[in-house]
Amino acid sequence: MPEKITMQADGALSVPDEPIIPYVEGDGTGVDIWPAARLVLDAAAAKHGKKIAWKEVLAGEKAFNATGSWLPDETVDTFREYLIGIKGPLTTPIGGGFRSLNVALRQLLDLYVCLRPVRWFPGVPSPVKRPEAVDMVIFRENTEDIYAGLELEEGTPEAHELIALLKERFGWTIREDSGVGIKPISETGSKRLIRAAIKYAVEHDRPSVTLVHKGNIQKFTEGAFRNWGYELVREEFADVAVGWDDCEGKPGDKVLVKDNIADITLQQVLTRPEDFDVIATTNLNGDYLSDALAAQVGGIGIAPGGNINYVTGHGIFEATHGTAPKYAGQDKVNPSSVLLSGVMMFEHLGWTKAAADIERALEATIAEKIVTYDFARLMDGATEVKTSAFARAIIDRL
Repeated sequence: MPEKITMQADGALSVPDEPIIPYVEGDGTGVDIWPAARLVLDAAAAKHGKKIAWKEVLAGEKAFNATGSWLPDETVDTFREYLIGIKGPLTTPIGGGFRSLNVALRQLLDLYVCLRPVRWFPGVPSPVKRPEAVDMVIFRENTEDIYAGLELEEGTPEAHELIALLKERFGWTIREDSGVGIKPISETGSKRLIRAAIKYAVEHDRPSVTLVHKGNIQKFTEGAFRNWGYELVREEFADVAVGWDDCEGKPGDKVLVKDNIADITLQQVLTRPEDFDVIATTNLNGDYLSDALAAQVGGIGIAPGGNINYVTGHGIFEATHGTAPKYAGQDKVNPSSVLLSGVMMFEHLGWTKAAADIERALEATIAEKIVTYDFARLMDGATEVKTSAFARAIIDRL
């Protein structure tokens, strides 16, 4: 019988054998990739005696056409009530409304971790020589930084007022024809993100956590993120983790916490990917790094993502690519991003065997060069299949 997922007193999720899970089909190619992913997720769950009671909720164009709202309150309330959900790609309204529906959901539910595991599946076309060396998990802060949306348009009275105030109060000279934005980075937001990253490293036997920042320039925001991270290690994790400066780079059997400047990190994930394991970083840096790393292992078409609040238990897992409306309804595009986001969701629920089965079956399908058009055009001897046929091929290998 379908039941809600609930949060236990000890902070762990209580997951029934038939949980009710809300989903958003997604705009554009969501009509193709979501049904394909759902077929695989249902098959893997059934193999292990589980079943999902899917509950559709509306967001994006489908919601706007049905209700006049891009993100109905009912959708947010449903995700809040049922704790865990999954979604396809969403259109961002042009000319008004939300800057981003994805950002809006993250902020409304305080989903402070954007979790992006990045690994290579053998056979997937890659632009780098050693994609197998890429095996990283990114913890991107999800609620602060420039994504807070605190900015004023150039030429408005509000912008002029703020520019004048900053000149008078702090002596800051800003050109009159400037737009002005505020970049908040808090101790609370930084430490809860870094705390989640260190816990993940400990629980998954990952040897290091790298704090990625631009603190050499932005000393009181990005630099503070770095400093708060090292403080947290000493305050809460001294028994299982140690900062670089406190061990001279020799952590013993503890998780090593180190830091790296954002710009050099973007170089080193290409030249020395084996040096990076778990990455904890601020919002904008995480955005850049996630997509750059996805490119190394085959592109965002195969990159999963999750948005999680480990305190309240809420999580929404999502395809990380855009809607690609010109391909909508053609049964053509790769469903792997939303499917692997479902794998992340299964892992989060504790359905680890079902999750592992999907990964193995996906890997086997790609290894046999049964792929959608995006990979087929880059592989010699590939068998190009439709989205739905790709899903059936994965199920055949479960």
